[in-house]
Amino acid sequence: MQMPLSKKVKAVALAAALLALSSPAVAAPVVGSAAARTVYGKHMLQQDLAAVRKAGGGDVNVLARVDATNGAPVMARIGTRTAGGAEPIPWNAHFRTASTTKTFMATVVLQLAAEKRLSLEDTVEHWLPGVVRGNGNDGSRITVRDLLRQTSGLFDYIDDPEIRDQLINHFDEHRYDTTPAADLVAVAMKHRPAFLPQPAGGTRWAYSNTNYLLAAMIAEKAGGASWQELIEHRVIARLGLRHTSLPGLDPRLPDPHVNAYLTTQDGKRLDVTEHSLQHTADSGVVSTTADLNTFFRALADGRLLPAEQWRDMRQTVQRTDDPDDVAEMPAGTYGLGLRKIPLSCGGFYYTHEGDGIGVNTRPAVSADGTRAVTVSLTTTTAPPDLATLNRAVGTLVDHALCGFTADGHSRPTV
Repeated sequence: MQMPLSKKVKAVALAAALLALSSPAVAAPVVGSAAARTVYGKHMLQQDLAAVRKAGGGDVNVLARVDATNGAPVMARIGTRTAGGAEPIPWNAHFRTASTTKTFMATVVLQLAAEKRLSLEDTVEHWLPGVVRGNGNDGSRITVRDLLRQTSGLFDYIDDPEIRDQLINHFDEHRYDTTPAADLVAVAMKHRPAFLPQPAGGTRWAYSNTNYLLAAMIAEKAGGASWQELIEHRVIARLGLRHTSLPGLDPRLPDPHVNAYLTTQDGKRLDVTEHSLQHTADSGVVSTTADLNTFFRALADGRLLPAEQWRDMRQTVQRTDDPDDVAEMPAGTYGLGLRKIPLSCGGFYYTHEGDGIGVNTRPAVSADGTRAVTVSLTTTTAPPDLATLNRAVGTLVDHALCGFTADGHSRPTV
């Protein structure tokens, strides 16, 4: 069972995650000479990271890394490995990427499409007969493309009242739950869909983790292996991501890592580092800032997908049917497991945020793949206000991918 990534779970101190990436502070591009341009270095990154920590109420540990085609990586960190400890955050700390896993899963599905093992226009019913049915659900009207771009209309299993109660009010009792993905899909089928896709009409959008459980089930049939094996062989091994893994039901994080904490309703600090809840294809990847930068740069520069499938991934739609998510997300659109967000210096970057139990992941890559930045945040008390926190993270991402001029405004880097 995955921890709730829904933006709706935010009032209770033990509500560990929301799916939201707030609006970057977007400024108009500044016209200036190349001579005025400065490199986005460690000092600037440290300043931006301090703003992120402040936006998180001071109760977050933060780690960031910027990688570019030329030059050494730029890294900064604030905080300690454990609450009350003296050891700083490890530079290569492992963390659960939560919904950033969806980009890994979408990449595998698109690879299978490139090999003609499946088609994005195949229906769910074609691959999974009878799985999406009942209460108005109809797998014959939902395509693989709908699953990947969140246009299926399917109920998000995380919003099921019983699951939310378990995760919010009884986390410690359920932290080692290992509910299979098929059972979570069955939970979603107890609810009516928000809408049914209309092939001839406009495209409606609503975020649902259920989509990626189904996408993984289809990939397993088409690829002849488990979704974990597909990601391991087709992405992790291919790119040499030595610090990226899929722990599955193992509740432990690889070392080194930062411990995550949340505050219970009675005001006690609870260590939530160890759990099995994020083991499915919508949330199961564990990685590092360095490996996520490598992964997203490989996507953007063509090392993982043929040109046609990379174009498919970037064909985006407007977010329409989820007011909370639309309000909290930056101006941008959603493709196949990938968000497209404008930069203040012109152009776009690509991302997929991840919000899990006491951990928030924010990777981003420039459209040409030359620059990437990943920010990892770990809570030490209550979850931060995501709208405030994400604005600060959005500013950092914008600065890191655009660079600076001498007057402090964003500019494209070369």
